[in-house]
Amino acid sequence: MENPNPTRGSERPPRVSFVSLGCPKALVDSERIVTRLRAEGYELARSHAGADLAVVNTCGFLDSAQAESLAAIGKALNENGKVIVTGCMGAEPEKITAHYPQVLAVTGPQQYESVVEAVHRALPPRHHPFLDLVPPEGIKLTPRHYAYLKISEGCNNSCSFCIIPKLRGELRSRSAAEVLREAERLVAAGVKELLVISQDTSAYGSDLRYAASAWNGRDVRARFLDLAAELGELGAWVRLHYVYPYPHVDEVLPLMAEGKLLPYLDVPFQHAAPAVLRRMRRPAAQEKTLQRIARWRDTCPELTIRSSFIVGFPGESEADFRLLLDWLDAAELDRVGCFRYEAVAGAPANEIAPAVPEAVKEERWHRLMKHQQPISARRLKRKVGTRQQVIVDEASPSSKPDGRMIVAKGRTRGDAPEIDGAVHVTSRRPLRLGEIATVRIERTDQYDLYGTVVGF
Repeated sequence: MENPNPTRGSERPPRVSFVSLGCPKALVDSERIVTRLRAEGYELARSHAGADLAVVNTCGFLDSAQAESLAAIGKALNENGKVIVTGCMGAEPEKITAHYPQVLAVTGPQQYESVVEAVHRALPPRHHPFLDLVPPEGIKLTPRHYAYLKISEGCNNSCSFCIIPKLRGELRSRSAAEVLREAERLVAAGVKELLVISQDTSAYGSDLRYAASAWNGRDVRARFLDLAAELGELGAWVRLHYVYPYPHVDEVLPLMAEGKLLPYLDVPFQHAAPAVLRRMRRPAAQEKTLQRIARWRDTCPELTIRSSFIVGFPGESEADFRLLLDWLDAAELDRVGCFRYEAVAGAPANEIAPAVPEAVKEERWHRLMKHQQPISARRLKRKVGTRQQVIVDEASPSSKPDGRMIVAKGRTRGDAPEIDGAVHVTSRRPLRLGEIATVRIERTDQYDLYGTVVGF
């Protein structure tokens, strides 16, 4: 008779393949699940076909993201047959089971225990946990030299286009001590760059009433500024993402000017027209935002500002859109992402105003990206002739025997991984992954920089 659980009777540990979709916050959820499974003796398989079970961590924010998640589930089922689904789309399990009733289990976002329990039911662990199999910093799905540091879950905002609070709940901040302990473990393990993330990073600690917790013999309050200041003392690059422009954000700019934090802000402005911002339920005083951007740059001239915008929001007029283009001229943001509005099921925005035709959304998306391109190029060109610290993301394994320069790829302090530009670096000696080198910038194209290593 065939053994129904071959891994128990063999030396090979049970193997799980894992797909993580969506934002860095979902990636952190995936890392927690993978860390727990590895601690229990499971191995990670590189392919669904080589696994005993597949786990798919889904994104459910936009219809296009849901379509990508459903496609990933279908692929896992075709290649493996045993699939557990988790993540944001799992908050509405009927959307998954309607397409794939054969999935073994569906759990929602942040439900780590439920995912692990589902894995146990379908593929029991071969032995009891041996926690020393897992490094102290846990299992990371990013390269070893950078890691995402999630400081809170959920969100208290009520933006009319967003269902994240419905999927992930209200804001729940981690204590400052808990965040700092994790950050310290990561840095001790060799992480050179900490990417601070949450749904609303600048709201950190408000749900805790900024309560203090004990860290290294002193109390640290759960405040955005206090946490940022402590992270800045750990000796790693610290990059702030998803920072809503609340007034207290101004307080972190001196830390950037002093070199304690990277001079980088990822601020989701979303639009500039007051009428659109009101319908979005976002702050509408964009003229004050321009003044604040100017003050930020006065305090920290090296500051890089990235933002994202939505075009084709319900009721967006041509005048609203032109106001946005004018605002971009005045703001001179370094990096800009743009999304065409999607009518997410359950989002109040769908009923606020008439929908913008798809053809108009597409045309405005192209216009905005074309409009922003020379602005970003001008900002980037300012770095030509300067010396920049560059962290190496792709390194050549060996030197050239004929003395030719070695080419590697990295990022400046103003570039986040995956979403911003790169620096193409030449060097006379091999560069190591995660090494930080001083590079003289010699030229630029529309998105990337090119330079030569002049120091380490």
